[in-house]
Amino acid sequence: MNTSALSPLDGRYAVKLTALSAVMGEDALLGARVHAEITWLTVLCGLNLPGIKKLSVAEQKILEKLADLSAQDITLIRTLETKGYGKIPATRHDVKAVEYFLRLKLEKTSLKDRLPFIHFALTSEDINSVSYALLLSDGVAKALLPALEKLQKELLKLSKKEARSVLLARTHGQPAVPTTFGKEIRVFETRLARQLKELKQKQISCKFSGAVGNFNAHVAAFPAVNWPRAAKQVLIALNKNRKLKLFLNPVTTQVDNRDSYAELFDNLRRINVILTDFSRDMWQYISTGLVKQQPVKGEVGSSTMPQKVNPIDFENAEGNLQLSSALLDFLASKLPVSRLQRDLSDSTVLRNIPVAFGHALVAYESLLKGLSKIAFDKNFASEELAAHPEVLAEAIQTILRAYGCQNAYELLRDFTRGRHLTAGALTDFIDGLNIPPSVKMQLHMLEAEKYLGLAPQLAEENYD
Repeated sequence: MNTSALSPLDGRYAVKLTALSAVMGEDALLGARVHAEITWLTVLCGLNLPGIKKLSVAEQKILEKLADLSAQDITLIRTLETKGYGKIPATRHDVKAVEYFLRLKLEKTSLKDRLPFIHFALTSEDINSVSYALLLSDGVAKALLPALEKLQKELLKLSKKEARSVLLARTHGQPAVPTTFGKEIRVFETRLARQLKELKQKQISCKFSGAVGNFNAHVAAFPAVNWPRAAKQVLIALNKNRKLKLFLNPVTTQVDNRDSYAELFDNLRRINVILTDFSRDMWQYISTGLVKQQPVKGEVGSSTMPQKVNPIDFENAEGNLQLSSALLDFLASKLPVSRLQRDLSDSTVLRNIPVAFGHALVAYESLLKGLSKIAFDKNFASEELAAHPEVLAEAIQTILRAYGCQNAYELLRDFTRGRHLTAGALTDFIDGLNIPPSVKMQLHMLEAEKYLGLAPQLAEENYD
């Protein structure tokens, strides 16, 4: 743990974020930039341009190896940016440092004659645009999605396990009608499933068209080349074996419009909202005793009250989900906006995308941990339901309506509203109704534990 870290993501939560750090950390960003530059050089070498030889098999291997950055490579890039190296002064520019790094690495190889074509006709935003798109794609596919899919699977397993476990539903916090715990969990599973389906179909935009998006320098140097087609070749190469694909926006300024970013962030924010709702419900179920938590040996729930087993995993999830959602909301409204052809206020904001993802992933992992420690208390739930026979009022008035009783609702309202009823009082009420014996028998046979409608089937159904 980095005890001097300003952010808990790099401190107490760092161990939970290794998968995300590997694909969205600072080192990953440098790697993405190198990958983008090398891919562009590879495309240029295949265009049959004057003065640019095709890559040999050996040269292709040199570039492939170079794309896999070592710790020493990363240190060199940062040194080029901050201090300078040899005769190269400090660039104070992270993308230019990558360009000089590639020149240093290739100047003693057979590729030295193609050094002028490293970063050819590009602006740094071309490289950054592709690089952040790569980070977003990997962050979702390799870190967030695996956790979310596992969470959905656990919710589905719980909902089917408890499909017939009776629960007193509450609306406005008041006893309503019976349901099952499994069906209520299935509500969250189906909501999550819908958002995950959309998330998996997301594509992330980028631009690769020069200083203000017009291919000005490209056309000036080689006017006969179809440069938009050449730029697409970069994306074709980068999209191989990629779950969330990248695509080129055809018309941009110096920056991509990043509307696809906003769409992605909104999708993730909706997932976070659903899981915030779930976290609060679980907190409530635990608070009322309907859900029990398995104590962890040696774990402390309070510094002064040793008996406590707090719902810390669901509380942790709620806080991190809300923090992530706040950042995602800001990112979705900020990043698609740029003054005229470019302003730099987005640069520091882009660096905080992994922070929003990090808090989300911490939350997802907390929910998985919380779910692994809980058990639904069926006996407690049955006792609670038995203490509220008034929940059958809906069934009684509806059956009376079906019989043809004109004022069925009003009868039940006047008898039940605001009163604590007993099963005996409800029996006496039914006996006093002026209805046929067969209808009375139907009402007497009502049982709260069996008044479930289709709740078990809804929990167990396999939905597409």
